[in-house]
Parts: sequence; C-alpha cells; structure tokens
Amino acid sequence: MEERFERAPVGIVDVEPTGTVRAVNDVAADLLDISESAAVGDPIETVFPDSVEASVPRAFDTTPETEYATEEYYPALDRWLAVTVVPLSESVSLYLRDVTDEHRTERRLDELDENLNRLTIINRLIADVLAELVEASTREEIAATICDRLGETDIYEFAWVGERDLGTDDIVVRAGAGETGRTLDRIEACLEEEAGVPERRAIETGEPEIVQPLGEDKSVPESVRRAAFADGLQSLLAIPLTYGSSVYGVVGVYTADQNAFSARERESFGTLGEMAGFAVNATRNRNLLRSDTVVELTLQVTGPDEPLVAVPTEHDATLSVDGFVPQAEELRCYLAVRGGDPEAVAESWAGYDSVGRARVITDHDDAGTIEVSLGEETLLGRLASLGVTIESAQFEDSEGEVVVELPPEEDVRRIAEAVTRAHDASVVAKRERDREVTTAREFRSEVSERLTDRQENALRTAFFADYFESPRGSSAAEVAEALDITGPTLLHHLRAGQRKLLGSFLDAENDAE
Repeated sequence: MEERFERAPVGIVDVEPTGTVRAVNDVAADLLDISESAAVGDPIETVFPDSVEASVPRAFDTTPETEYATEEYYPALDRWLAVTVVPLSESVSLYLRDVTDEHRTERRLDELDENLNRLTIINRLIADVLAELVEASTREEIAATICDRLGETDIYEFAWVGERDLGTDDIVVRAGAGETGRTLDRIEACLEEEAGVPERRAIETGEPEIVQPLGEDKSVPESVRRAAFADGLQSLLAIPLTYGSSVYGVVGVYTADQNAFSARERESFGTLGEMAGFAVNATRNRNLLRSDTVVELTLQVTGPDEPLVAVPTEHDATLSVDGFVPQAEELRCYLAVRGGDPEAVAESWAGYDSVGRARVITDHDDAGTIEVSLGEETLLGRLASLGVTIESAQFEDSEGEVVVELPPEEDVRRIAEAVTRAHDASVVAKRERDREVTTAREFRSEVSERLTDRQENALRTAFFADYFESPRGSSAAEVAEALDITGPTLLHHLRAGQRKLLGSFLDAENDAE
C-alpha cells in the first residue's frame, strides 16, 4: 500500500473523516506546493490554499459519506485542480489532478470563438456601412452614415467623425452617434484648444491610432481620460479617412471593452477608412462637375529633385501633359515632347525611384509622345491623389507651370500647403471663375456616368497611347500591358465602352433633330 501510494501517477491525500491529514504523496505535495511531513497532522483547510468556493474543506464540514468531485482555480498556485473525495472505511482519500492546461485550452477556444463571432458581426456591420456610403451624395451624409451605423450597435458605445474646418487647421466634429456621455464634449474642448487627442494625430499622420486601456495612456489629454473613465470607456480606435495621400477626416470609435480592437478588426476598419475617403473624393468630383463656378490655381514648380522639371531641362526639351489615367497608387501620364529626342527623354526617367515604366508612343526625331507612370512622390502624382482636376501642365527651362481646378467649397489652403510642403512649388495665381456650361461638358458628364471605371480607363489609355491612330502608336498588347490586363479583356472593355459612347452620341444627335 505504501509503495502504491507513493508511486501513484496522481496526487493522493489521506485524511481522517474529521478532516485531519494523515499522509500526502509526492505528486500531491508538488501540486499543493507543500512539504509532505509538515502537512501531516494539519487540518485539511490549512493544507489546501484558498479558492473561491473552498469546496474541499467544506466537504469535511460533516463526515463525507458519498464520493464527491470538484474543479477549482487556486490563485496562490495559479492552477486548476480536479479533486475527487472518496470516503473509505476508516479514512477519506483525495485524488488530485492538474487540469490547468485543459482549462486554458477551453478558455482559449472560447476566446477564439468569441473573437470570430465578433469579427463576423463587425465585417457585416462594415459591409452595411460601405453599401450605404455608395448612396451618400454629400460629406455630411457620409459622416452621418458612419456614425449612425457604428455608434448605435451593441459592440461600440459611440462613434464620431471629424474633419478639418474649411481654410484652417482646426478639426471640428461633423457627426456623432451613440452614448457619447461627457467624453465627446471633452474631445471637442480639446480640439478647440488644439490638444493632442488621438483623432488629431490620425489626421496629421494618416495612420490609425489605437489606445487601450484608455485611462492609462498619458498621450490622451487628462480631461478626456477622466470623462472616459466616468463613462465606462476603455478603448478607442481612430481611423483616418484617406484617398491616396489625402486625409479628409477621421472617425473615432469608443468601446467599454478593454483590448477590444484586434489586429483583424483594425484591418477591417482600415478598409472602411479607405472606402470612406474614396466616397468623400467622389463627392468632391461630383461637386466639381456640377458647380457653376470653380477655383483655379496656377502653380509654379522648380527644383532639380522634381523629375518633371529635371528631365526636360536635361534634354533642353518641353514637356506638356496630353492626358492621364489615375490608378491605385500612381498616375499614368501621357506627355508631349517638343524640342528633344523622345527616346532619350523616356530613358532618363529610369533614374528616379518615384517614376515607373516609361515608353515611347510616337517619335518624330525632336518631337513625339511618351507614356510614363508617376508615383505620388511626384508633383502630378500628388495633385492627382489630392483629388484636384489637372487642367494643364508644362515643363521647360528648369521650371514648370501647372493649372488645377477645385470646387469652390474645397479647402484651397490645405491643397496648396500639401503641395508646397513636399515640392519646390508656389501658388502664383488663384482666381474664381464661372464655368462655361457647354453641350460638350454635359455630354462628357453623361458618358462618364454610363461607363464603368474599367471601360473609361481602357478607352483613355488606348486614346492617349494612340491605339486608335493610323498607323497605331501602340499595339493592343502594349495597351493591355499598361493596364495590367489580358488582350481579350482589353478588347472586351474597348468594345463595351465604344458601344456606350456611340449610344450617347446617337441619342444626343436624335435629340437635336
């Protein structure tokens, strides 16, 4: 019996029916973190450390008569123990097993299941927001849509959207929804004082800001932390609303859960920020198309680091923009070359990291056309990412002149500062002028609404690449390569786009008869 007792694979504690310990084997001593000899003669309540239910000591409040099993967490041991109480003829045996790993695995599985359910709910919620953003026609509607959907769920306490005030660096609250309590009031006060709230940092850097736990982060103004504590808030996520390099605003999401925003959740919200920024940019473009007046800015750029200035200067040539096709992270630009060798000009772009593939479309010795992909680091690439309309651009003799159009309600100062901070450029003229409403403009607007993005990009690329010229300046394969699609896909988009163009033209012609 002694040998079986000591060599048993489980912990065993032999106890008098009255609760006095008679013997403890090595396994039980290790599990309970006690000395075998010191435990003998002690009452069971001193041998077992404290636990919430104290199930084992309570089993001896009266003499145990039936077998009893329990599992409890013992904080002093930082482990879960499964204990089976077995009454014998003259004593009571306690059999102990360490079940900590099982409990931790179960808890981890529960957490994973909970996180998966939460992520499913969040992705469905964000999908609903994105669907509604498609229908939003103003920036106010975009802000209200985001706040209403996020702030009125059971997952988050409240959400708010902020934007730069027109013509200033001030950030103002455009919309808010949910149980804002005192926290949003404190945020607004800090924004007026230009204090460093996380949402302001998100707008300034264009990167998400996460704070959890909220009450312990000293980068958050104390008044906001105090209000959040009173409102029971523990985590926040600030997501910038971005399109290219433009940051149009920020959405702040607050929750009572600590460590609420997982990496996957933050990734989902990043998509929301990009799509909301895209929606804001789309409303700006619609406003520009529909506005009776526009603001025209003339920019002058110099500096040897700007490829658009350095390359024509190197070849004593003049470059002017014929057209461009915006893409995800670059601007495909078609440049007319005068007074220089187009082949030599195209080869010079290879020395700049901010410039991608360049190729010659037409070459007439000292004139021609080239296609070049410009990154956001270039002047035209940055202007395109800011959402302005480039009306004209010409570069020669160590300088360039670019004319852009903005809707009158646009923050002109923000656009100008974004360009002049990053480039050796200055605004040399600004004027507001009435737009000439012409049949051609209306026609272009109507056609643009009919065409899909892919059809319009295919038509623009083929047109500027002289695909429709005779002889052709570019083959179908070259145009398809520029668009990163297959030849059959290009021809499908071209045919569909041409059919819509002819339909619009013939409809307009019939209306005129």
